[in-house]
Amino acid sequence: MNEDGGPIFRQIAAQVENAIVDGSLAEDSQAPSTNELAAFHRINPATAAKGLNRLVDDGVLHKRRGVGMFVSPGARDQLLARRRTEFATQYVVPLLTEAAKLGISGPELAAMIEERKDQA
Repeated sequence: MNEDGGPIFRQIAAQVENAIVDGSLAEDSQAPSTNELAAFHRINPATAAKGLNRLVDDGVLHKRRGVGMFVSPGARDQLLARRRTEFATQYVVPLLTEAAKLGISGPELAAMIEERKDQA
């Protein structure tokens, strides 16, 4: 796991979330097990379980007794909505604040973004 990414259990949760968002882990499909994640990342199974349980608490995963954890219906939409809100808070608000300080109008800012969108 990435040493700069915060606690390992959060990195596990983020990895599973990313797989749901990018479609590689579809709704109603079985999520990787605690033991699979622990073996793959060479971490304690309790740490992997903490990451998965965080997603259960958020409603992204649900448990099927004796079978494992599965991606909840609507999980992708839920994650996309949350990430869009976080994106606005983390990037758009500071961008607009700085643009206002520099006297950049909305149309000018939109033009700057349009000019550079292929550079991303």
